[in-house]
Amino acid sequence: MTANGHSSTNEDDARVPRRVIGTPAAGTAVLGKEAPPAPVEEPGVAYPDEAAAKKAERWVALLFLITFLGGVAFIASYVIFQVGTVNSTAASNLALGSSLTVALLSLASGIVIWVRRVMPKYNLIQERHLMASAPDTREYVADTFVAGANESGFVKHKLLRRTLLLAAAPLGLAPLVLLKDLGPLPGTSLRHTVWKKGLRLVVEGTGAPIRAADFNSPGGILSVVPHGYEHDLNALAKATLILIKFRPDQLKSGTNANWTYDGIVAYSKICTHVGCPAALYEQTTHHILCPCHQSTFDATDGARVIFGPAARPLPQLPIGVDSEGYLIAQADFDVPVGPSFWERGDAEAKAREARGNAS
Repeated sequence: MTANGHSSTNEDDARVPRRVIGTPAAGTAVLGKEAPPAPVEEPGVAYPDEAAAKKAERWVALLFLITFLGGVAFIASYVIFQVGTVNSTAASNLALGSSLTVALLSLASGIVIWVRRVMPKYNLIQERHLMASAPDTREYVADTFVAGANESGFVKHKLLRRTLLLAAAPLGLAPLVLLKDLGPLPGTSLRHTVWKKGLRLVVEGTGAPIRAADFNSPGGILSVVPHGYEHDLNALAKATLILIKFRPDQLKSGTNANWTYDGIVAYSKICTHVGCPAALYEQTTHHILCPCHQSTFDATDGARVIFGPAARPLPQLPIGVDSEGYLIAQADFDVPVGPSFWERGDAEAKAREARGNAS
């Protein structure tokens, strides 16, 4: 309290210098808002020219601003450039890689110029000491740290300090934006494909629809995809088919005859082992072969496994024709497509649902 009864706390606080971000805490030494005293010439220490340091400061500030713009461009590219096709994925990778390269390169360049052109140069001789430093040594280290903080220009050069913090802001936010890829959970989407009743089968690559009357050579095979999803990589990863033409007497009991049309059978192209494309076909033996691990399926008998590590047949898609004679799907697959663990997960989900209904 003062003589007139008023507190002097506010006046004392006003006289206490503010702490700058990145400098030591109060108690070891005081780094005021005023510029540090002029450097004293010391042996082995070369201080930068003030004019050159000022010019370097502007260059560093420019690089930090470029880093900020690069970080913002990276986040914007992640939001704007969505993937789904080969071209869109390539554009996304180019935008993300270019913007992140610019941000990191300019940030590193700015820090290098800061260190080489703004901070003093030292010729240091390292001395060996005992592990437990003496109190006067620790005090010396603290003083050296404070002096280094002043000499780095972090306190003196406000433009450098502010643009560095600005440059780091979007780079710090980028991991939070990337967390979007952790969700949402797939739910039951992995157990289904885009095939549905009435969806036409088209030739992979050309997109041409297929007339059943034109596909009339026994032993013929086509790789087909759903119409409208020719460039949707997520859909094609599960919905691609192989279409095989047989004579009616060649089909065995394992093939669902109600799901065929005029001897034409549609099987999933995704191997039930680890999901490779089972695209090789031996016309004389009617065997479908997966080239990754040699799983072999009998195309005449419901694509049952006759060799290799695959645990179940290739799923069969029910097909028919529309009013124009084009091949269409009659429904989606009745079992999950691809590796067997999806089927096990589906069975477990159905078991849990059955237990829940029973309770």
